[in-house]
Amino acid sequence: MADKFIRVDIGSKTVAYEERKDLASYGGRGLIDRILTDEVEPTCDALGPGNKFIVCVGLLNGTATPASGRISVGCKSPLTGGAKEANAGGTAGAAFARLGLKAIIFENAPAGDEWYILKVTKDGAELLPGNKYAGLGTYDTAKKIMEDYGSKVSVMAIGPAGERGYKIASVQVTDPSGHTARACGRGGVGAVMGSKRIKAIVLDTEGTKLEAQYADKEKFMAANRKFIEGIKGNPISGGGYPALGTAAGVLGVNALGALPTKNFSDGRWDKAENISGETLAKNANERGGQTGHACQPGCIIHCSNVYHGPDGKYLTSGLEYETIGLVGSNCLIDNLDAIATIDRMCDDIGIDTMDMGAAIGVVMESGKIAWGDSEAAIKLVQEVADGTEFGNIVGNGTLAAGKYLGVKRIPVAKGQALAAYDPRGLKGTGVTYATAPQGADHTCGNTLGTVEQVNPYSKEGQVELSTMHQVAFCMVDCTGMCLFNSFCTTEEQYLMALVNMFAGKFGGEWTVDRLMGLGVEAIALEKKFNEAAGVPKVEVADFFKSEVLPSSGELFDITDEELNQAIPF
Repeated sequence: MADKFIRVDIGSKTVAYEERKDLASYGGRGLIDRILTDEVEPTCDALGPGNKFIVCVGLLNGTATPASGRISVGCKSPLTGGAKEANAGGTAGAAFARLGLKAIIFENAPAGDEWYILKVTKDGAELLPGNKYAGLGTYDTAKKIMEDYGSKVSVMAIGPAGERGYKIASVQVTDPSGHTARACGRGGVGAVMGSKRIKAIVLDTEGTKLEAQYADKEKFMAANRKFIEGIKGNPISGGGYPALGTAAGVLGVNALGALPTKNFSDGRWDKAENISGETLAKNANERGGQTGHACQPGCIIHCSNVYHGPDGKYLTSGLEYETIGLVGSNCLIDNLDAIATIDRMCDDIGIDTMDMGAAIGVVMESGKIAWGDSEAAIKLVQEVADGTEFGNIVGNGTLAAGKYLGVKRIPVAKGQALAAYDPRGLKGTGVTYATAPQGADHTCGNTLGTVEQVNPYSKEGQVELSTMHQVAFCMVDCTGMCLFNSFCTTEEQYLMALVNMFAGKFGGEWTVDRLMGLGVEAIALEKKFNEAAGVPKVEVADFFKSEVLPSSGELFDITDEELNQAIPF
């Protein structure tokens, strides 16, 4: 049976396979939204028995589409209180394809204080004791699981943060090297996995083979070749990202005046070069690291990196722009080695690097630690790992830390820390922060690529621009592709190639409207869920509306009335 569903009732410890033909047209973010809407009471306790933890893949998973094996996890978020999906690269999506899986649903409340792992093989799925892994960081968890079950298994794991229910806990996924360096990071998804007492999911593909099905394989392959041409020919996905990774954005966003600096008090930093993609590549190449690294099977962009410390030994992988911006310039830390250390610590603890970076900035603003003090920042992250009294507060995110410390400038929307773009220097992305049902997440609709077409400092056209991007980005999350695949779809020929890939995969008549309809429906489901859960439709920190950003001379001046016109479906 292709596209199998596994339902795990953690209360009764039963594991059952299901066939869900009614969900055949849903994938990734859209599938999570459909299940949440159908099966979860929006007002439930996010860490209680009524919530569900969903792991799934997108509509193009298992096909020849490049980088289409991203893994999605979702639930009601303990951080935002609304619908949440987070996705990552790594090996889990490809393992799902080989195992014929589309989704795993964990439900109900566990009895007792035992920990479990779910192991899935070609012969079935079973809950196994997991106490031996409890308390371990995700790196050691994966290492010990591979010692127990084989070095080729794919692992999805939580760290101590997820075990303790921290609201910014992540789910970490092994990359092709076996490191848990790929994060489903945002919204506290790891806390919900932990609330089900699942320490790890182990995917063993031994004895399997990939059997993708197509309505018209020849049509799909022809369209896919055209799509690959667009990806490789795009100056970002085919040039800047393979060379420097997403850190290529540091100097560009700094020049734009939207780089978060000193807890979002400015948009430019005179030390940005020290944390740039160019500096990262130099360090990696001199120390035996790597740029142009693939985070998942089938990737042709290779935007990831492997970062080694000054001792020449592996430190972390996938040191991304968002982490660099929020841990670096936002905290006035200009040492890439320190940023990489914090990145590794966050992956191991199992927490969102973005919310952690913003939280460090808020702690620095309070005066508890000094601006730019990387050693103190590392000690703060260690407090989160150790579960000290203050570490427990910071582990619940930027908003929790800011409220505890009495800080007034807390850069959040719907309870979630902003990504590494100041909304006064990139107003379209600011609209996304304020209106996206999932909270302040740039992957819900970053308008950075349109700065040449639309003035990023003007309020004009930003609501419409954000709405368009939110739909398009959500559509990509439904496919299971890497978002960077879509850069080329600004050209009609490559957008139509993607449309034709869907026709070749699923059959029937596909149009741009039908394709974008995947995103429209998913966002509409999230809005419905959030409204019932009591999550505000529009929200962003007030100081962005009252403090002029020096680099742009702007406020975030788009009114709530105007913001309410975004995503009007």
